[in-house]
Order: sequence, then structure tokens, then C-alpha cells
Amino acid sequence: MKIKVLVVDDSALIRNILKEIINEQTDMMVVGAAPDPLVAREMIRSLNPDVLTLDIEMPNMNGLSFLKRLMRVRPMPVVMLSSHTQEGSDIAFRALAMGAVDFVGKPVAGETTDDDYAQLIVEKIRGAYAARDKIEPLDINRAVDADEVLPMLGKAATVQNRVIVMGASTGGAEALKDILVAVPEDCPPILIAQHMPGTFTKLFAKRLDGLCKITVKEAEDNEPILPGHAYVAPGGFHLRLERFGTRGYGIKIGSDAAVNLHRPSVDVLFNSAAESAGADAIGVILTGMGKDGAQGLLAMRKNGAFTLAQDEASSIVFGMPKEAIDIGAAETVEPLNMIARRIMSHLAGVGPDTVSANGADKTNE
Repeated sequence: MKIKVLVVDDSALIRNILKEIINEQTDMMVVGAAPDPLVAREMIRSLNPDVLTLDIEMPNMNGLSFLKRLMRVRPMPVVMLSSHTQEGSDIAFRALAMGAVDFVGKPVAGETTDDDYAQLIVEKIRGAYAARDKIEPLDINRAVDADEVLPMLGKAATVQNRVIVMGASTGGAEALKDILVAVPEDCPPILIAQHMPGTFTKLFAKRLDGLCKITVKEAEDNEPILPGHAYVAPGGFHLRLERFGTRGYGIKIGSDAAVNLHRPSVDVLFNSAAESAGADAIGVILTGMGKDGAQGLLAMRKNGAFTLAQDEASSIVFGMPKEAIDIGAAETVEPLNMIARRIMSHLAGVGPDTVSANGADKTNE
């Protein structure tokens, strides 16, 4: 059975570009194309699509307002199409908070779309479809336009030469937010590989920086990493952790070939942490399609690192964590709301690790 996609965009040219890309795939097809949300509303009723691609800027009703209404009355997987501007990026992140599964930059009218863009948009649609059972109605009593900030954990124990690496894909932007707002300002440095287009990663880091006690920034080549800082891989580039002589650790940015179809790749980051930091590293694999990061997390665990995977119930898409769990890469599996606390308790050396990767109590083994 093919994934039924409804394309909503006021530009006939963009609708045609997306229809051509989607209909070339063997596992999906466009069942309808709407020029605005009012037409889309009727098409949703009559065509019952599996996934919606939704433009943000449209006549009659903007995409954000339509998304808010849609997620209240007929929640479904939505991939937002955002302009490559700061305003468009800000709205895209607000859309994630309202329940959109993912977003992608709009193709530019008059410019040829390449195979990389085609691969990106269909991957986002597949990820949204995989998340269909996790889509919940929007709570109208919640201030959905404001970012929800979780309580911050207490100060971290004083730790030397420790580093945390995290990897995520579909659903990862919100998952990372929930973790980072909870970590204390003196936590070890955090390096992040999130599958996200290059034009959005700087603004993603800026958004997180405004919410967190720690400093969050887009990573730069050859910069040393510092406690109380998180570094987001720039889209389109690999992020690696390296030893910087007596200075401790630093960052290397590379434009070498994509790994697992991704750049940044979680496997690239995790493998560099396994090699450079060994048992001083903590690895966290979060929600996402595919298997990127599983082998890298396994390499980290084999080199003595503490490794965690997000559990199925709290993952928008369980693909990446499941791959890691299945090959024994995750030392423990945690729900999203416990990951920051689990990291901090490990750093503080509080109690033995009593939960295995399959959720069993190790004390009874």
C-alpha cells in the first residue's frame, strides 16, 4: 500500500515539483494538491491522506493557523514547508511544538531541484508516515505558541574530561529541547548531530540558546569545547570530536561524503567520540528514521562509554533507537523525560545502573 500524500501550497509550480518528486517513488503517491487550507480541508475529508505537506505562507489562512486547527480536530502527520528565511525558520520550529512531525525548506521557484532535495523530502514524508500512530490531538488549553520549558536539574557533579554526544532525526528537535532545558549550566560539553537542513541549524541552535541555562551554538571548525555549552552540527557537514592536545577536546567540521545518506551523520559523531573520549563519553541516541548512529553507539559502548537510547513510547519514530537497542549498543533505555536526569545521575555516580537495555532489573539477574 502506498503512502497517500496531500500537497498544500499556493504555488502551482511548487505543487507540481512536489507531485513529480513524490510520484516517482514506488511507496508513495500524491492523491491531491490544494492551493490553500480551505480547499485542503475538504480534500482531507474526501481523500483521507496519510501525510500532509503544508506550506507556511498561503492565502485565506496561513499554514500555522491551519495546522493548529487541524491538530485539534483531525490530528495527522504533517511535514511543513518553510522558506529559507529567519522568519520562516522560526515559524517552522513553532510548528513542531504544535505537532508537526518535521519540516523541510521549500524548493525555490525557477531553480532546479536536485536529487539531494528529492531524497530529503521523501525521507521526511516516510518519517511522518512512520510517526502516524504517535500523533495526538493538540491540547487547546496549552499555550502552544510558547515553548514549554521543563524544570532544570540541580548542578552537575564536578567532572573532568567528560563529554556528551547526542544524535537524532525525525522528532529530534523537540526531544533535544526537552533534554537541554533540563541540564544544569555546569554540565559537560554536549555535541549534537541532528538531521536538519543547513539553513536551519544556526537558528535551531539560537532557539535552544534562548530556552536553556547552557549556551547552545552552531559548531565551528577547530573550536575547543567548554562545559556548559552545546554544539549543534551545521547542516550539510559532519561533526567530529577530536583531542586537542593539552587543551582537551575540540571540534572538527568536515564536508566528506554522507554516511547512511546523512551529513551530519550520527555515526560519524559517535565513532569520533568512541575513538577520542572512550570511557569519558556519554552517548545518547534519540527518535528518528533509519539506523544512523546505531553502530557508532555500539563502538562507544565497546570503548567503555555510558550509552542511552530513547524508549519506544516517547519516540516519534523508534527506528534509530530500536536499531541501537537490537545490536546491544544501548546500556540503558529511558523515556524522554528521564534522559537528562539519567545522564546527571551517572555523572554524579549516584547508585548502580539497575536497568538493562530491555528494561529488566539487573539486581535480579
